[in-house]
Amino acid sequence: MKHSDDSAAPSGNMGDSPLAEQLGDLQRRRGIFSAPPPPLPKRTRVISVSNQKGGVGKTTTTVNFAAALAHAGARVLVIDLDPQGNASTALGIEHHGDIRGIYEVLIGEATLSEVMQPSTEPGQLFCVPSNIHLAGAEIDIIEMERREFLLRAALERLLSDPGNGFHYVFIDCPPSLGLLTVNAFVAAQEVLLPIQCEYYALEGMAQLLDTLRRIQASHLNPSLTLSTILLTMFDSRTRLAQEVADEVRRNFPEQTLTTIIPRTVRVSEAPSFGKSIISHDPGSLGAVSYMEAAYEMAARTGPWS
Repeated sequence: MKHSDDSAAPSGNMGDSPLAEQLGDLQRRRGIFSAPPPPLPKRTRVISVSNQKGGVGKTTTTVNFAAALAHAGARVLVIDLDPQGNASTALGIEHHGDIRGIYEVLIGEATLSEVMQPSTEPGQLFCVPSNIHLAGAEIDIIEMERREFLLRAALERLLSDPGNGFHYVFIDCPPSLGLLTVNAFVAAQEVLLPIQCEYYALEGMAQLLDTLRRIQASHLNPSLTLSTILLTMFDSRTRLAQEVADEVRRNFPEQTLTTIIPRTVRVSEAPSFGKSIISHDPGSLGAVSYMEAAYEMAARTGPWS
């Protein structure tokens, strides 16, 4: 099987060329697909994937972490809390206005179990879709009682039913810090922060950390933690990318994953096929990197172990 990351080799012996080293390294890393999966958590891990800055790989990370862990045998739920609905699209889920989704859950017209759908991805991967009505959700719920706890209450109701047990719940947040994101932070135990390895990346990170501290201090969710930072869209040809990565690791050594997600065309095009990169091109550098990152996050210990 030929993969997009396998550039055609020139005739003759490449010897110890950088290209030969890269291809050899990728071939070795593909073993992640047959490696023993990380242990499943004993308690459901509810993870909010968020960054106030758009275009950092937030939805891509949500979808591919979910697909990777489903591949590993986990039962996974993705809640698409972004009005753009890109996570729903990437998971092969229809999400037009006639299909009920997370909006109807937030306003009390449906439960999560009633609106979640099985993804077209392999394994036990489900999605609660977004729809066009979600764009006005913050206005609709602003006057509701305990408006910050709407998603948390719905999720607790879902998980209280033994028939709806999940190992992981990923909440794909909108690229803003409004009431929808607050609902995600109140419902989650952890925050997964994707950071693009480019200029201004740390600025968006500072805004998110400030919001997280406010959530903790206001007692909306005192136990919420920034558990995972993922470096995305890394371009090894630029010095800036390496400087951003070094700065993040220096300030957050425990939270930052060792695995870095490279900037690749295949990762960007996969959602247009209604697939994760894990199923779209499993041997590609992007798929291997996301598998490694998801496994690394899953192997970390915590109160869910």
